[in-house]
Formats: sequence, C-alpha cells, structure tokens
Amino acid sequence: MSKSLPYSMKDVHYDNAKFRQRSFVKVISQSLITSNIKRECISCSTGKFLMLLMIFGLAYLMLTHTSSPHSFSGGLAKGTNLSEESMKHGSTKLGRFWRKPPRLPPRLSPDEKGTNNKTINELVRLNADPIWIERQQKVKEAFLHAWSGYKKYAMGYDELMPLSQRGVDGLGGLGATVVDALDTAMIMGANEVVSEAGSWIETHLSDKISKKGQVNLFETTIRVLGGLLSAYHLSGGGQQTNSMREGPKPIFYLETARKLADRLLVAFTSSPTPIPFSDVVLHDPSAHRAPDGLSSTSEVSTLQLEFNYLSTVCGDPKYSMEAMKVLEHMKNLPKVEGLVPIYISPDSGEFSGENIRLGSRGDSYYEYLIKIWLQQGSSRDANFTYLHDMYEEAMQGVRHLLVQTSIPNGLVFVGELPYGQKGSFSPKMDHLVCFLPGTLALGATKGITKEKAMKDNLLKFDDLENLKLAEDLAKTCFEMYSVTSTGLAPEIAYFHTKEYTEGGLDGGNKGSKFVDDIIIKHADRHNLLRPETVESLFVLYRITEDPKYREWGWQIFEAFEKYTKVESGGYSSLEDVTELPPRRRDKMETFYLGETLKYLYLLFGDSSIFPLDKFVFNTEAHPLPIKGN
Repeated sequence: MSKSLPYSMKDVHYDNAKFRQRSFVKVISQSLITSNIKRECISCSTGKFLMLLMIFGLAYLMLTHTSSPHSFSGGLAKGTNLSEESMKHGSTKLGRFWRKPPRLPPRLSPDEKGTNNKTINELVRLNADPIWIERQQKVKEAFLHAWSGYKKYAMGYDELMPLSQRGVDGLGGLGATVVDALDTAMIMGANEVVSEAGSWIETHLSDKISKKGQVNLFETTIRVLGGLLSAYHLSGGGQQTNSMREGPKPIFYLETARKLADRLLVAFTSSPTPIPFSDVVLHDPSAHRAPDGLSSTSEVSTLQLEFNYLSTVCGDPKYSMEAMKVLEHMKNLPKVEGLVPIYISPDSGEFSGENIRLGSRGDSYYEYLIKIWLQQGSSRDANFTYLHDMYEEAMQGVRHLLVQTSIPNGLVFVGELPYGQKGSFSPKMDHLVCFLPGTLALGATKGITKEKAMKDNLLKFDDLENLKLAEDLAKTCFEMYSVTSTGLAPEIAYFHTKEYTEGGLDGGNKGSKFVDDIIIKHADRHNLLRPETVESLFVLYRITEDPKYREWGWQIFEAFEKYTKVESGGYSSLEDVTELPPRRRDKMETFYLGETLKYLYLLFGDSSIFPLDKFVFNTEAHPLPIKGN
C-alpha cells in the first residue's frame, strides 16, 4: 500500500494549489468567462457554429495530448525549479489546461499510521537505520560473551569471578545470575541461553529454594522472584502456548515463583509491625532482623510490584496484601516534604535517624511509589491515589531541598541531608541516584511520549518541572562517565559548590568541560557495571525521542567493552575509573546481564518493544505487564 508523505494534506493543498487539476466543465466555463469573444457573437448562428467548433477542438487536444508524468519527489531530488517549470508550461492558457498535477500518495488510515505517536520518518529511521541495528547486535554479542564466561566457570552460582574463573554465592546460593539473565536472553532472542537457563531452573532451583539458608528479602525478591515472574509472562504465561518455544512451560516459572514467595512471606508475618524483617532462612522457613535491628527504607518498599503481580496471575491476594501493608503504614509516618530517612524499624514501625538521600537504602522507595501506581493501569482507583500523592510530594521535596548546581559549569545534581532538614547539605551523589531521571520522566508522562502528552494537554506544571529536572540530571549522570579517564562512572561523586571544594580529585579526563565540577574521592572510584544511568537514558529516549540519549548510551557501552571485558569470558568490575589501565575487581554482578545490557539493547531498538505505558520494569529491570494490557 502506498505510504503517506510526512506532511499535512492541508499544506499540500495550499502549497500546490496552482497544480490542482480542474474539471473539463470548469475549464470551458472559465474560458467562456474570460474570453475576449463578445457575448453578442454567441447569439448569431455563425457564432454558435464557431463556438461549438472551438469546444470540440479543445476537447480533442486535451484527450489526445500526451505528456510524461513527473515524479514529485524526483523533481525535488534533481533540483527542479517549480516556478521555472510553471513558466515553461504556462505561457499559454492551453498549457495551463494541459498540465498534470504532481502524483501525491494517498493519506493513510489511522490504523495504517502505526502506534507510539511517531511520524513516518521516525518509524522508518527507527526500524531501518543500520547503525542502530548493528549497535543493538553488538550489545547482544556482549551478553553472549558475559553468559559464556558464567556458563563455563560459574554455572549455578550466584555470580562469576571472571579473573579467577570461578563462581561465588553472595546472594544466598539460588543461582541469581541464571534467573536475572533469563528474561534478557528472551528479549534478545538468545534462544540457546534461554534453553540453558530454563533447563537449570527446571532442574535445580526448586530444590535450592527448599534447602538453602539465609537470603535477603529485598535482593531475592527483585532478582529471583522478579526474574521468574517476568520469564513466566514472556514465555507465554496466561496463554495456551509457550511463545518463546525454549525452556520450561510458563506454569513452571509461576509455580517456582510461588514456592519462593511462600517462604519469603514469613518476613512479613513474623514482624510485629507491617514493616518486614530483612532476612529469611528458606529451609525453615523463618525470618529475623538485620544485625542492627533495622530495615532499609528502600528494601521494605521495593517488594510490591513483584508480590502484586504474583497475586494477579495466581489469583491469591495474600501476597499483595502483605506487601501493600508496608506502604499503607508508611503513608501515615512523618516525612520531610515527602522525603524519608533511609532506615526504618520493624519493631516500632517508625523511621530511624534523620539521614535523607536518594542513593543507597533510599532510592527505590521513590521509584516504586510511582511504578506501583502505574502498575494498576486501567483498574487504578482511589485506593491507590495515595501512592501518586506521596510521589508528587516527594519530588517537590527533592526539587526544594536536594537539588543544587555545581560550579563553575552548572551541572544539576541531587545531594543529601545526612543530618536531616536542619543539618548541613552534602554535595554527594551516588551513581544509584541516576535512576531518578528515568523515574521523573516516567512519572511526568505516565509512559507516553512527551509530544503526545503535550498535544493532549496532559502535563501539569509539576510534570514539566520534573521533565526538565530529568533531562538536567541525565546530563549530569552522563558527565560522571565522560569526566573520567576510562569513560566509566565512579560509584560516588561529589560536586564543587560555593561551600565545598577539594583539589586534586578530578576524574582524569582533562579534556572534559566538567573536570572541575566533579570531585571523585579515592574510596569512591570503583565501578560495579551499574545500570542506573543507561536505564534513565532508555526511558528518556522513549519519552523525549531525543537521539542524544542513544549516542550517550553507545559511548558508555563502548567504554564497558574497552575496559571491563575479560577475554576468557565475562566482564569485570573496576577498582579505579580514573587511571589507565584500570585495575579490575574480579566480579561480574548479576545486574550487568539482568539490567545494564538489557537497557542498552532496548535503548538501541524499536520503541514499540515494551512500550512504557504497557509495561513497568521492576528495580532489577524485569518487565511486568501493567494491568489491562
């Protein structure tokens, strides 16, 4: 079917009005009106005869005239001057009658125009640009290289030590890398990996859940439970067939997820308050407090997406009920302009201390407020409004209390209040905070493009403020990479302000404009292959459609390839991103396969895959469908 040109038909009608073909009747009537023949001659018989002769002559000429059709686009491509062309053909009235209009393609119906509010040009660019197809393939190759090292040296262990070429169990011994990487393999179409990971899960995971000892409630939920639930959906959960055609049947992933969740529930039911204990012993099962008796605010509030979805697909509300009690309880606790301390007591149910930050132990509390609300989809009702209200209040608090600008070049960053609102401000920003640009953008448009949200008048003033902050912070997060010698970000950065400065602690890239804005202390110079920045680049590209976010993502990927790739298989964390060559830490975190490479792959791919108004990604990048989709 013919494709529509990317401009309005109103513009075509206006700009090409002089080319529109006129009917034969209009041609004759206009000729009669403008003719110099006096009306009196028409009344005589000779005049009538001559007039009829002229009419038949004109009709004959118009019917027999042949002219080669002109291609509109071809004419433009060859630089045809339309006004000169018009003069050639328009020297006589007959020339104007004979001239044919340009052949314009028909308008597409709404169904043919596609989805995601994209112009035809953009659809063509996204789907056909060989550069991004090639770059996406490079990311898949990196994933296969990472998996090959894990499979060769650490299959069944939680994590790979690529330099030592062995595995280590640092997350409870449930084969975390296998489960974390499974849905990435599904998304990439890496069917051999899907088969290998699925077979291991089918053979070993259920037994490990029954026999293993202590695991962290948060880490096990986001990585293993989240990974199993995403694999259930992507393999065809709720449908009659396995859409992936590799690995176990979908129901097996769901049954294994439910078996794990049943044991994790003891962390909720053992606590005297709605705040769960931090750790679970799987083989008992039993739960207990962390050594200091406190739970992390982010950990207890970053379980709900997974438990809600499990309740939805298995039809048992107990998982969702226990998890949502946490947020219902936190709703009524005192806050500082929506911001909360990073520790909470499962014994008292109260926040502990005054340390406020969006880095470790605080980050995903804010992320899940908006994502749990979005997860409700079309069934969203007043019972969940408090989540959106808490999110909006918190983001206002971030803008008011935590956002500052560096000197001399004005990078926008999010700092900390280690001693609460009345204490001093710290210009410290964890790389973990780089989740925030994506969350801000997602909260502003609810997953649709900024263009559509603006067109439909869906953005409030706060939404526009949050979108602006999102783009500013994404710039800062990217500069945390580009300011270093390796092009990879440190775990923590400080920012030069009027109140704070330290000399001799730059990132090493003297060519960076921001080398004097960012301070990197010696203890903070390591890189763990973290995903937060590329996660935000992915979300911002989807929402703003600005290609710079893709380019930034490609630069980051190239730096990972250059400095963290281990030839024998896998990728390694780095000890110091400011030195060349960087020392390696001998650890490949599970989230490099589960998050970092997944977000890069999706960033470089078609935006119709996992649309953000149809899926919500848990904090470990496992996509779960929004209700009603």
